[in-house]
Parts: sequence; structure tokens; C-alpha cells
Amino acid sequence: MSATKSLLNERTIQIIQSTVPVLEQYGEQITRRFYELMFANHPELLNIFNHAHQKQGRQQKALAASIYAAAKHIDRLEDILPVVKQIGHKHRSLGVKKEHYPIVGKHLLLAIKDVLGDAATDEVIEAWGEAYGVIADVFIQVEQQMYDEAAKKQGGWVDFRPFVVQKKVKESDVITSFYLVPQDGGEISDFLPGQYVSVKVQIPSEKYTHIRQYSLSDMPGQPYYRISVKREVETNQKPAGIVSNYLHEHVKEGDVLELSAPAGDFTIDMSKETPVVFVSGGVGTTPLLSMAKAVAKQQPNRPITFVCAAVHGRVHAFDQELRALVKQGNVCYHVCYEQPSNEDRSHPHFEKAGLVDVQLLQRVIKQTNVDVYMCGPIPFMKAVKDALRENGISEQHIHYEFFGPASQL
Repeated sequence: MSATKSLLNERTIQIIQSTVPVLEQYGEQITRRFYELMFANHPELLNIFNHAHQKQGRQQKALAASIYAAAKHIDRLEDILPVVKQIGHKHRSLGVKKEHYPIVGKHLLLAIKDVLGDAATDEVIEAWGEAYGVIADVFIQVEQQMYDEAAKKQGGWVDFRPFVVQKKVKESDVITSFYLVPQDGGEISDFLPGQYVSVKVQIPSEKYTHIRQYSLSDMPGQPYYRISVKREVETNQKPAGIVSNYLHEHVKEGDVLELSAPAGDFTIDMSKETPVVFVSGGVGTTPLLSMAKAVAKQQPNRPITFVCAAVHGRVHAFDQELRALVKQGNVCYHVCYEQPSNEDRSHPHFEKAGLVDVQLLQRVIKQTNVDVYMCGPIPFMKAVKDALRENGISEQHIHYEFFGPASQL
């Protein structure tokens, strides 16, 4: 990637960088138009993309941010390699292939021309076409390496593999776990705590297949994969979750689901010995529980603090598993309920009623030399990140995961 300048001439780089202010202003409009054009001409790609994120505009915002970053760093693409790898993990788990990139490039250029009109001169379109080719090659190389690594792992595979629902367990009023074993009876590949799998389902009432990514909620080394799914209900901000409701209502023990091999870069550094803090909101507990279990088993002397936030006890999943971790040793567990019942207040690890805030984190995190991993709704993570920074915890020690397209905190 450091050879970007040798692949693009100075004039092309200048033109791309001159479009940065335009992308900042019109980026989302361009990406909305891009998806409209691409799906109209290639409806089969709807089998790959998350339709809900399209309707909510999250995918358009994420793509706009990626294009903006690529334009801004076009002369040093190595600066955005971490983002490329993060997106590459998602692409590999979804089954995005080399042959999809020319389709994307064609429709991206059409969208730029369509939205910007006369401002998108032939020179601008030609420069963006050249730049897209370089950027696409970077993604293709990174993702091919990921496909190869997934296939070569013991018990690994490429694309999707059928798994049987061995067990279905209700964890709370809104979260259900699915224990999955391979239909062929073979081995399953290991994974890093915090990673996810893609689940592909064909819902009888739906024209296209749906793919969703779910964190692996148990630690590695088990003879199964466990995903824990929150049933999404309709609100003013979003429609009901098509896949989550299908899994809750219709998928039963003995049924078959198709899974990708584990992927994702939100993983815990097991080489460190610094105290680790997990802060979860709702179903955001899933990747953090996998991490906490792995640390407790492999690094029994490493101090663990787990702050778990939920609306109330009825929607609080994995409480018994977290209590069991406390009994293992070096784990402090704190519960925060936004609307606690009288029974909730008697929870042995109940910390406060309301939201996670600066004061709570100050009480339970005794030092600033810690690594914090958090996951939950975006507003929750924004508030927690601000509180952590106010408590003196530096940016490089705060790690987080988005469910869905990456955003900004």
C-alpha cells in the first residue's frame, strides 16, 4: 500500500484530494444513489447486503465515510489499513468476492456523475476510476489473504457451511442463544474471543436471502459455536428485525443454519497483563462475555472488571454466567439497571439505578492503566467513551465494536 504514489500520478492524486470537500458535503447523497443504481442493475447483490441497514441509512453513511477517508489519504493509503482490514473481515464473512469490485466501481462512478452533474468533469471521473482501481486492489488482496487463512485453519472452510441447532436457550425476555454444530460432523475452526460469524437464512416469505453477523458469545475451545440473538422489535427509529424474529419464532432445535467461518478484528490482546474492564449495554455483552471467559481461564491473575448495563432484570442476559465468573476468582461484577424493579435492587452485584456515568465508572475502575472493551448501542458507547476519557483513560486503551456498519464515536 505504501506504493500508492507510484501507482497514481501526481495529477490524479491532486484531483482526488480536491474532491474531499465535495465528498464531505455530498457523500451520503452519492452513496444512496450508488446503491439505488447498483441494486437496480444487479438485484442478486441484495443476497449479500443487509436490507435493514440500507433502510436505516447506516450502510450509506459507512460507505460515504470510507470513500471520504480514501480520498483524504489517497497519497498514503497505508494510513487506513486498519479500516481496510476491519471492512475486509466483514466482506470475507459475507462472501464478497473479487468479481464484485468492478460492479461496485462502475456504479460508484455513475453515482458521482449523477449527483455532481457538470462538476464531475471527465477528468474527475477518470481520476476516480483510476483511484478506485488501486483501492479495490488493496481490498481484494487483503480479503483474499483472509479467505486463504480461513480455509487453511484446522476445521476451517470457505463461504458458508451448514450447522445444526443443537440447543436453543432463552437467556432473557429478548435474547435467545443458539448452540450450533456442523451438520457434517467435522471439526470447527478456532476463533479469537470477540469475533463473529455470519448467519445466512432463507425466510420463506422473503425473495432474497438474508445474512446477519452475530458475535460468538461463548469462549473458544468448545465443540460448538454459540450465538445469542436479541429479538428486534419495531420502534419509531427502526423496523422489526426480520432475521432476529425469524430465528426466535421459527428456528428450532434440529434445524439447519448456514454459517461463515469466524471473522472480526474486535479481539482482546491476551499477551497483556494490565487490568481489563468490560462495559456492556444490552446484547453488547455477547463479544465481551467471550473475552472475559477466555481471560479468566487463560490469565487467572489478570484483574477483570465487568460492568453490565440493562434496562431491567428481565432483559438482562448471562447474569448467571457472570456470577459464576466472579466465583472463579479475580473478577469484579457490577450491574446497572436503567429502570430497576424492587427485585432488581436486591441483586448482589447491583451498583446503581439509571445510566452508566462518570461517577459509576470512577467507583469501579480504580486506576487509569487499564484496557477497556465496550459494546452496546451507539449512544451508550458515546456516553461511556466520554466518561472514560473524563476519568483519565486514554484513547488508545479504549476498544469498541459496532453491531452493523462502522460509525464514529
